[in-house]
Formats: sequence, structure tokens, C-alpha cells
Amino acid sequence: MVETLPTQYDKELKEAGIRAVRFNIDGGYCLTCGSDKSLKLWNPYKQILLKTYMGHGYEVLDCDSSFDNSQVVSCSADRTVVLWDVATGHLLRKFRGHLSRVNCVRFNKQESSVIVSGSYDSTVRCWDCRTRSLEPIQIMDDAKDSVPSLQVSEHEIITGSVDGYTRHYDLRQGCLKEDCMGEPVTSVSFTNDGQCILASTLDSSIRLIDKETGAVLNTFKGHQNKEYKIDSCLTTKDTHVISGSEDGSLYIWDLIQANIVKEIKGAHKNAIYSLARHPSKNIILTAATDTVKLWINSEEDLNED
Repeated sequence: MVETLPTQYDKELKEAGIRAVRFNIDGGYCLTCGSDKSLKLWNPYKQILLKTYMGHGYEVLDCDSSFDNSQVVSCSADRTVVLWDVATGHLLRKFRGHLSRVNCVRFNKQESSVIVSGSYDSTVRCWDCRTRSLEPIQIMDDAKDSVPSLQVSEHEIITGSVDGYTRHYDLRQGCLKEDCMGEPVTSVSFTNDGQCILASTLDSSIRLIDKETGAVLNTFKGHQNKEYKIDSCLTTKDTHVISGSEDGSLYIWDLIQANIVKEIKGAHKNAIYSLARHPSKNIILTAATDTVKLWINSEEDLNED
């Protein structure tokens, strides 16, 4: 696995104080969420800052790109969700309603017409981008504690909560499935085939869960995750699991065997809170508080280890 991103823009990142990093929809650019109240758009391959979006009152915690890259949504500790025009940098909408900081935010996948946000106030709220109303069109209050992570597919929402549950909302059937992990859940994602859920928990474990039955198919251990929200994801072909760690290392496991096939010690000096996988290539962005790094690997290389 090769790190390809030098540190030319470290000064800018250190001043921002990175909270999350995300690729845009096609992986051509990336976005960083900052403790300095900013959202920044980058060309990560040339280390070029393209635009800064200012409008939040406190640190920005998460963001997502629309299906056509024309809009970006962000959320903040100021309790708001903000919709931005990418090209102009103008603030288009500011959605208020959460009672505490908003931890995570995603567009619906087909049209990016709905925004879904999860908050420390234990609720998930859905916002309609197509109308002038700034009121949520739906509030899901099933969680009993903070919702630090969520993902949205064409007709599903999955959430992870500090109450120890993953929740799977099937919007077509109007039903909810809850699975108890026994530990606070801080990161959730779909497998690429849509059959399973990957969930990180604060007992230094990552669980692969069958979406339909709730059965734990595999557990991945070896990294450190006891205190903070640490992102995890799968590679493009669902062959490996990738996660950051509180010790600053990057870990990669074989999905079937659950053994560590790659450990990059000291990938960052601080805990790797956030990571983002390129939508179609084996490229990973990792972020600690003051640095963002880009990594390129091949799944064939991993299988040889």
C-alpha cells in the first residue's frame, strides 16, 4: 500500500483541524470538515485547495456530495445542516431542528433530493431539498443515545447509535430492524453488494452483520477503538475491511479469514478518526486531526501478503 500524498498543504490542514474527510461522488475531489467552522474542497491528487465554504457557527463534523457534484451538504456542532452550491460557494439552505450537535449527514442516492442527518440528540431527521420548507419531513427517534453514523442507499437507512444498536430502516416496506451489538456503535456502512452491514464498536471490534437476519458473520480485531468515533469501510470488491485506529495506524483485514493482512504503523501521528474510500478505485483517504493522506493499493497485492 503506497502513500502518495505529500505534506505540501499540511499548514492549511493543521489550521483547519480536520474532523472528517470525504470523496465527492465520482472520486475526483475530496472535502474536509474543520474545527475552524469551515468545509473545504480539494484536489487531493495535486494538493490544491479549490474552495472554502463558511457559514457554520461551530466545528463541521461531516459532509456528503450530491449525485451530480453540484451540491454539498454539511453538518455541525452548531445543530444545523447546511446545503451548499459547490460552484459558487453560496449557502442554499440551513436546516434547523436538531437539539444538539449533528454528527453525520448523507444525501439519498438517486436524486439527492432528501438529506438525512443523525444527531447527539438521539434522532435521525430527513429534510426535503426540493421544497422551501425548512422543517423535517420525517423524524426517527428510535435511538436511546447519540447517533454518530448513518448510511443511505436507494431505499434504506442504516444507523449506528451509542446505545449499542444498529438500526435498519427499509423505506419501501416501512419497517425497522434493530440489532444489539452490546457496545456503542460509532461507524456503519453497507457492503458493496448491499447484503451486509459493517459496524465499528467501542470494544475495538468491527462486526460484519447479515442485513436480513442480524447474524454476526465475522468480527475483526487488532486495532484500538475505545474512546473515539473511528471510521471503517470495505474495499471496492468487498474482499477486505479497512479501519483507522486510535494509535495512528491503518489496519486491513481479509473479509473471510478476518486476519490482518496489512498494518501500517504510524500512518498518522494521531488517531485516524476518518477515512474515505474512492467510489471505484482502490484509493483511500485517511484523516487525523491535522493531516490528510491518500493511499493507493491493489486488492491483488493484499491477497499476496
